[in-house]
Amino acid sequence: MKVSVDPDVCYGSGDCGIRVPTVFALVDGYGTVLPGREGAGDEPEVQEAADWCPSQAIRFSE
Repeated sequence: MKVSVDPDVCYGSGDCGIRVPTVFALVDGYGTVLPGREGAGDEPEVQEAADWCPSQAIRFSE
């Protein structure tokens, strides 16, 4: 499953990067998925980061 961060919704809390620094980072003050890690959506810690995202900006797709 693919994971992404919706830049129109993210307000840059940084929670995703703190929880899963191997997948997420802050770039220009907003959360983003690191290059090559877009397919990490099935990882339990990524799912947990989405659940805890205060802006609910983490998205999943097939």
